[in-house]
Amino acid sequence: MNQQDFTKGNIFKQLLIFSAPIMLTNLLQVSYQFIDSLWVGNLLGANALGAIAVSGTVIFTVLSFIIGINNATLTILSQQKGGDNEKGLKRYLNAFVVILTVLSIGLGLAGFLFSEKILVFLGTPTGMISDAASYLQINFLGILFLFGYNFIGTVLRALGDSKTPLFFVLIAVILNAILDPLFIWTFNLGIEGAAYATIVSQGIAFLAGMVLILRKNLAPFTMPSWPQKEEAALIFKLGIPSGLQMTVISAGVMAIMSVVTSFGGDVVAGFGAAQRIDSIIMLPAMALGTAVNSMAGQNIGSNEWDRVHKIAFYGVIYNLAFMLIIALLTVLLAEYGVNLFIQEKEALEYGTEYLKMIAFFYPLLGINFILNGIVRASGAMFQVLVLNIISFWVLRYPLTYLFSKFMGEKGIAAGMGVSFAISSVIAFIYYRYGKWDEQKLFEEGK
Repeated sequence: MNQQDFTKGNIFKQLLIFSAPIMLTNLLQVSYQFIDSLWVGNLLGANALGAIAVSGTVIFTVLSFIIGINNATLTILSQQKGGDNEKGLKRYLNAFVVILTVLSIGLGLAGFLFSEKILVFLGTPTGMISDAASYLQINFLGILFLFGYNFIGTVLRALGDSKTPLFFVLIAVILNAILDPLFIWTFNLGIEGAAYATIVSQGIAFLAGMVLILRKNLAPFTMPSWPQKEEAALIFKLGIPSGLQMTVISAGVMAIMSVVTSFGGDVVAGFGAAQRIDSIIMLPAMALGTAVNSMAGQNIGSNEWDRVHKIAFYGVIYNLAFMLIIALLTVLLAEYGVNLFIQEKEALEYGTEYLKMIAFFYPLLGINFILNGIVRASGAMFQVLVLNIISFWVLRYPLTYLFSKFMGEKGIAAGMGVSFAISSVIAFIYYRYGKWDEQKLFEEGK
């Protein structure tokens, strides 16, 4: 049995053991996208890769909403688990299953019908629209698997199990790596084959996960029934602002890209390569953020507030330790990392310089993941949304723009780094003095 009760025991040890599989799971998710791009780019060429990239922005938007609902899942179920409320756990688990199923079917049908119009709205080059629309439509038909695949992992983490979800993701990654060339090349399905490979691998991983959960009784699933009004209201109260957090983040990233593109192709290429490395660098902090959310949620559910604050403290300590080591390695190995993606001299130099400038600001950004994870565990989703708006739209984008005006392309890293520092201070001030710990999600015994 991999489930842990975080309301007792050694927090320092629990946090390390619980977060490690989450980090490996996130690394596999990154490799999933990387392998997909490798096969498509090499077997079908740049146009197909571009079509998938455009479609990917639409899929990411939908996935952002899923992540938002899943953050609500993590908070609600972990609090029910911590409060040892088996009846409430079953009720809310049922409510999530019904709501996510209805949402996935609705989004899948809407996406399938309007895929081409969405791509035209996004300004997709005419030569890519046909391929991109086919790829997008198939993905929308399989969106139930994307929902389910992410949902079961979140449920298990809320219950204190981060090891079993790693197994499901590993199945999906291995299957996708095998099915991509088989469907694309052997079966001659082209870009549609890449889409089929994705939904089949996610579908099998989801079904394997459900079979394992039901056979071993890892979560108290029941025969689905229509949820009560208060259950649905709480899910949407937490899920919608949580989903909007991801929208704010993705929109903020696009705004920063508008600053980057103003400096020309070499800076764009160097920045793009650096961002791929950045997505790997931040994995430990992101994993710790998810881990503290689940651990703090259980302790909030059982009113163990001393343990909640200790989880925050140890989370920050772990983050600083891991991210400082990673920052040092980044400075030493930046050029080699960027060179994996690009070879052009000017782009390589800029990507390397960017990483070296921003490396030691990453531990400060990690503090945001930890403290926001604690606050999110209480159910204060709207407050975390506001913190993200401040982080991206009051600090990161304006400071990146401002610094780049005075320092040129070097100002991109400087502006972002300073924004990380200020936003970590704001996150700490809210954690220390905000009213997030006064949230009450449930009536007694519900």
